[in-house]
Amino acid sequence: MKKGLSLEHAVEAFAGLMVLLSVVLTWSVHPAWMWLTVFVGVNLFQQSFTGFCPAAIVLRKVFGLKTEAELAAG
Repeated sequence: MKKGLSLEHAVEAFAGLMVLLSVVLTWSVHPAWMWLTVFVGVNLFQQSFTGFCPAAIVLRKVFGLKTEAELAAG
């Protein structure tokens, strides 16, 4: 049984939060905030091919999150 939030799920949650935030900022502040959505989407797309995710690096270092494999191994 795994314990806690995995790094992979934290990255997905963070990306979703950033997209929602950019929609709110685009609607309430300025249309240029839509570029935040583009940035998040591009990062998710390139991460699917390269495996490199800056958000994952930060989440691991700051919050000490572990990957699904690390959580399963104990």
